[in-house]
Formats: sequence, C-alpha cells, structure tokens
Amino acid sequence: MSLLELITQADERGLAASGLACLERCLPPSADGTGPEPLRPLWASCGTGRDWGSRLAAVDAALEGTAPADAGPATAGRIREMVRAAPREFEQEPLRTWASACSLLALDVHRAFDPPAPDDGELLERCRAGDAAPGAGPLVMGELHRQIAVLEVLAETTGSAGGGAGLRRALDLSTEGQRVLRAVMSRRARGRA
Repeated sequence: MSLLELITQADERGLAASGLACLERCLPPSADGTGPEPLRPLWASCGTGRDWGSRLAAVDAALEGTAPADAGPATAGRIREMVRAAPREFEQEPLRTWASACSLLALDVHRAFDPPAPDDGELLERCRAGDAAPGAGPLVMGELHRQIAVLEVLAETTGSAGGGAGLRRALDLSTEGQRVLRAVMSRRARGRA
C-alpha cells in the first residue's frame, strides 16, 4: 500500500503520531547536542488526543528557545512552522492534512541531504503515491519506508490493548531515523568546517 493510501486510511492517533514522527526525525539537534527533545511531550497526547492543544502550545514555546546546530537552522524554522500549523483540535480531517504536509516536509529535508539528483518537482509526490521514482536518493527512500512502517505499525495496533505498544514502536522507528539524519547533518557540517 502506498504512503498516500495509508495516510488516507489512518485514524486520529495514526495521523498525529505519523506527523509528529516526521517532524521529530528532521529536527536538528541543539547547538551543544545535549538539549532535550522538544517534541517529545506531544507523544503522550497521540493516543487519545488528551491535552493535544495545550501540549502543542508548550512545544511551540520550547522550540522558540532552542538554538539548532549549524547543520539545520532553516530546517528548524520549517519544523516550528509545522508545529504552529498543527490543528489544535484532535480531529481526523485537519490532522490528515497536517500529517500529509509533515510527510512531504520530512521527505524534502531528506532530499536536501541526498546526493544531487535531477531537479524534479514531482519526485516526492510520485514516491508517496507508490510509483517508481528514479532519482530518489537513499535518504529519501529510507524516509519513505520509515513513514510507511510507522503508519502500518499504528494501523495494526489499534484499540486500547495495543495502542501504547504501537506508539512506542512508532517512536522507536522515529528515533532510529533521527539518528541516521543527524549523522548525515553532522558529516555535512564537519565537511563545511
């Protein structure tokens, strides 16, 4: 199933968690590399939507105070914009629009760190639709597979019994992807120095 199909079928929990996971993977580390993960408090609201709006406001404020590493100040700004754009109500359709935008942003951030490829404005949409996408680099394809895996895990673990386990697995997948991208960002920053 394509990423776009999975987004279309996801419930509120899946949409909130997948959007959040996309943003968290792409957020550059703090300048000293030891700061807290400012998006982490939102994970507690993904299961039921409880306190989603108030946690979004708190995360927005926390992001204002962070100083990203040199590798990604522009990316950090884009993440802050997406947090501000998140719907304050935990409802399916607004969350679907937001999760889709987060998905596209994450793929675009990964594309920026991939080896240069021909400029193709529709490449990411073709990837999300499940079409063959020659020119997509390894980081884009890895991120695409990660987004699909997160949505599949969340779809398989619906209901109160498996809900928490699904969110934990989604968080693990996201953390793994975050490490990959941060390593690439770090190498790029060292190469410029």
